[in-house]
Amino acid sequence: MARIKPQALLVQSKRKKGPTRISITTIVFCSLVVALIVLSLVATYRHWSHRSNEQKEGGLSTFEDTGAFRGAKKYDLPGHAVINTSKGYITVELFKEASPQTVDKFIDLCQMGHFKGMPFHHVIKNYVIQAGHSQQLAAAEDWTSKVKIRSQLVTSPKHEAFMIGTSKTKDTKGFELFITTAPIPDLHDKLIVFGRVIKGEDVVQEIEEVDTDLHYQPKTPVEIINVTLKHEI
Repeated sequence: MARIKPQALLVQSKRKKGPTRISITTIVFCSLVVALIVLSLVATYRHWSHRSNEQKEGGLSTFEDTGAFRGAKKYDLPGHAVINTSKGYITVELFKEASPQTVDKFIDLCQMGHFKGMPFHHVIKNYVIQAGHSQQLAAAEDWTSKVKIRSQLVTSPKHEAFMIGTSKTKDTKGFELFITTAPIPDLHDKLIVFGRVIKGEDVVQEIEEVDTDLHYQPKTPVEIINVTLKHEI
């Protein structure tokens, strides 16, 4: 077996210990991979940042103050409303099927805060309480001219007390609320009924008992604080 000379062994040892060369192709490939990762992270950050800003601008909050229900199908709309008054809470069942357009309008106005601070400006005992932003005599007082005639009529079971509606006339300011406190035979001739009180009848009666002047306007202010929409009670 031939011996390897010491000088040849030294040369082989140096070759083994020498640094491994990295090709230019490998360097370029690794650089591209790193660049793609960085771009992907930047794009992800921008996407989530933009989405977060959209949510903030949308102002998602309570059902009362947003358009959360707009565009929803009828069966997705809330079926109840809780009217918070200065006398207490009145819970109303909404007639989504019987009065869909009026219920939709009521829901939209709730989300716009239309009923916040709305006063009960007409209170007629054993008849109706009326809330609205108009301080004119309006419909409720006009109806009183026929109270005696109505009292002589036989009331129909379908015209119950504690029904909630809005006026059919267009001369009132905005969307006003009427809650009946007694059966009214010609109710549907005067109002678009879109719901009924299912809880808080005692609150309605307490409002009905407030002292009023000759024009049926409460001497002590009674108002709606806010309205909250609910799917279930």
